[in-house]
Amino acid sequence: MSAKATQVGMIGLGIMGSAMASNLQDAGFRVTGIDPDPRARESAASTIAAVGVDLSALSLDTRALVSSLPSARALAQVCEALIEWAQGASPDERIVVAETSTLPLADKEQARNRLEAVGIGMVDAPLSGTGAQARTRDLAVYASGEPADVAALAAVFDGFARARYEVGAFGNGMRMKLVANLLVAIHNVSSAEALLFAKRLGLDPARVVEVVGDGAGASRMLQVRGPMMVARGWQNATMKQDVWSKDMAIIGAALAELAVPAPLFAACVPIYHAALAQGHALDDTASVYAVLERLAGD
Repeated sequence: MSAKATQVGMIGLGIMGSAMASNLQDAGFRVTGIDPDPRARESAASTIAAVGVDLSALSLDTRALVSSLPSARALAQVCEALIEWAQGASPDERIVVAETSTLPLADKEQARNRLEAVGIGMVDAPLSGTGAQARTRDLAVYASGEPADVAALAAVFDGFARARYEVGAFGNGMRMKLVANLLVAIHNVSSAEALLFAKRLGLDPARVVEVVGDGAGASRMLQVRGPMMVARGWQNATMKQDVWSKDMAIIGAALAELAVPAPLFAACVPIYHAALAQGHALDDTASVYAVLERLAGD
């Protein structure tokens, strides 16, 4: 790779962004992380080449950027800052942004159109996986957009993910992510339900995760979040309940717009709401186990 090709800007150093940045650095890229939060910058500083409060910290040679953002408002702000920053960059190579956040598709499309108007490409590339999976490079990328832009980011995706899927036109990545997250929402609650059932049956829940997790009843959520539920370790969040509530709202809105019956998703929504009401907003979504325990009187 050329010197330019090895420069990557990571915009957003939260749970997912910091893990991706670290893995990209380990994969041989020179990563500059951008985040307005000093705690996020301090945490990431030891694992990547450089950190900064805004895009001015990026080398003007940077052509590949990855954004991992908490809201549509943050995405709009990043787009405007990126357009301003790019005015000083060399026009000889196209700048392409991999937008990995889970956000309403309309907001992503608006951001894509805004950047494309000034010659900056955007790939809609949401991720399948938790923060814990991100740390071990156990993510799948759902990349959608212009084929040339997706191809330009292939090595970057391979630097922080175990798999990448090219899923077609811009927006198909988010559509795929909504389907995946619907299943995650259900499987997370069903894992908690099964482990509470196991406990009431007198079984060792840790052994249940090991045995059932290797059989027909397995799900990735049982494998990933089951141990957190058993250890009651949801304080070490890999996906915070308050962030997940945003994802749940996006899924719910899409289901309503398309008039899709989703009884299992509908049944699990109150469990997540209860987790927020019971003080688990900053805990991992594995804390739905505590909600079911409380319902059971344990």
